[in-house]
Amino acid sequence: MFKNLITYRIGDGWTADAQLLGEQLAKEPFIPCAPTQPLAVGWAPPRGVEHAPLVEVVDGHWLIKLKREARLLPSSVVQERVDELAEHIEETTGRKPGKKAKKDLKEQAQHELLPRAFTKTSATQVWIAPAQGLLFVDAGSSSRADEVVTLLIQASPGLSLQLVQTAESPAAVMAAWLMDGVTPEGFNIERECELKGSDEQKSVVRYARHPLDIDEVRAHLTSGKMPTRLALSWKERVAFTLTEAFAIKKISFLDLAFEGRPEASGDEAFDADLALATGELSGLIPALIEGLGGEHDFAAAGGATPPPVPTALPQPTAEEAASDSPPW
Repeated sequence: MFKNLITYRIGDGWTADAQLLGEQLAKEPFIPCAPTQPLAVGWAPPRGVEHAPLVEVVDGHWLIKLKREARLLPSSVVQERVDELAEHIEETTGRKPGKKAKKDLKEQAQHELLPRAFTKTSATQVWIAPAQGLLFVDAGSSSRADEVVTLLIQASPGLSLQLVQTAESPAAVMAAWLMDGVTPEGFNIERECELKGSDEQKSVVRYARHPLDIDEVRAHLTSGKMPTRLALSWKERVAFTLTEAFAIKKISFLDLAFEGRPEASGDEAFDADLALATGELSGLIPALIEGLGGEHDFAAAGGATPPPVPTALPQPTAEEAASDSPPW
């Protein structure tokens, strides 16, 4: 159900009403790209069924989905067409196009080529836990998460979000776990990690499918390398990778989490999967935050505030849309 989670704290003053949120999202529905449109973004039913609710509610947890379609127009293809147009102008007028004319030709080439470009569709799920005051974006990068929360804030007046930061640095805590082998109750270190140096070389050491309770790892830590990623498991029910930025990646549910789960299909399977994922992660994430010293209290830290969530998005060009990261 979820692969990567970036965690946000919901600010005070927002009306947590699933029906109202659905009505707000319905004002910005996903509509596929028009022939000359490089990018289309909008809200779509999480079940993937036309006319289904835009906000799914299961056991008090909400799921919404932002859908994205981009036309794939590589810069090399655009440049090839620009060169053809410029060559034609030179042949017919005897003059090479100048800088301004080349810019106009580029726009003309994009306009001509976009209707013939292939499209790529992707979707990002957002899990809202109103009782916990938390919101999670299933995104593999902070830039994609920023896009989603920006559009959500624009859609729902009164909603404010702030990235959750822990009182202690995840990198420092992961280093301590690796150094002495002691983790918070319920958590176990698995067999993957990445260590980075802070020197000029920015050296990187990665371990995969390898025991980490060895002198070699401790020597890297002693020399100044810090963990940027560490594979963990929780209560033998969920496996995941924790990053230095408190992103939770590569989430997978282990056999123990599925014990007692009835066989289901269709809508029942969707509900069961969502209930399982939110149920397990609702226990894991607070325990992980506690293991990292609790949530950072910015008010108590002299009024310092974390970086704000963006409230506006620039409109991408056709080339920018085409060069976007692959679906996650």
